[in-house]
Amino acid sequence: MADVLPLVDARLRTALGEPDARAAVTFLGVDRVEVLRFREGDIVRYATLGMSAQPMSDPTAVLADPVKGPRAELLLSVRPGDADTDKVLRPLAVLAASPQVEGVVVAPGASLDVGGPLWPGAPFTSVLVAEPGGLVEDLDLGEPLDPVRFLPLLPMTPNEAAWKRVHGAQALQERWLTNGTDLRDPSRRSVPLD
Repeated sequence: MADVLPLVDARLRTALGEPDARAAVTFLGVDRVEVLRFREGDIVRYATLGMSAQPMSDPTAVLADPVKGPRAELLLSVRPGDADTDKVLRPLAVLAASPQVEGVVVAPGASLDVGGPLWPGAPFTSVLVAEPGGLVEDLDLGEPLDPVRFLPLLPMTPNEAAWKRVHGAQALQERWLTNGTDLRDPSRRSVPLD
């Protein structure tokens, strides 16, 4: 079976160009996770590399299947401005390691909380996992492996995260769309939720 990560790295480069920076984070007992930074005009994109090395498994399963199961990497796009968004590297690596550490399956519609600001001064402490396929196409690995999906992350304020728990991911995304919310603004305010 081919090593998945070089294929994922190649797909990211094809879709986003050459990264201008990369950082690696290693957690005890977990595979190394890299975060790559790509610049496109005034947008900075951060992509994880390492989450897809192992398939995510159902936390209720007795044994994790080493071959079958969903695989994913995470993507975050921001317009940095004055915000020190490069400090998001460690929180992104923590989120990418969560399937191995906590046994969770990261899928569209899920909320992921980092327990603090995504970067210094950020009004966001969690992200909404969005549908894949827009920015980076899924990477087909061939049978019996599941494809690697590149999941966009949408930063949420604590109020938005609480509202999403009650009303659902679709309702929050519709609220953002209705209000013309710039989800790439690193210092945006919470969308009106009343």
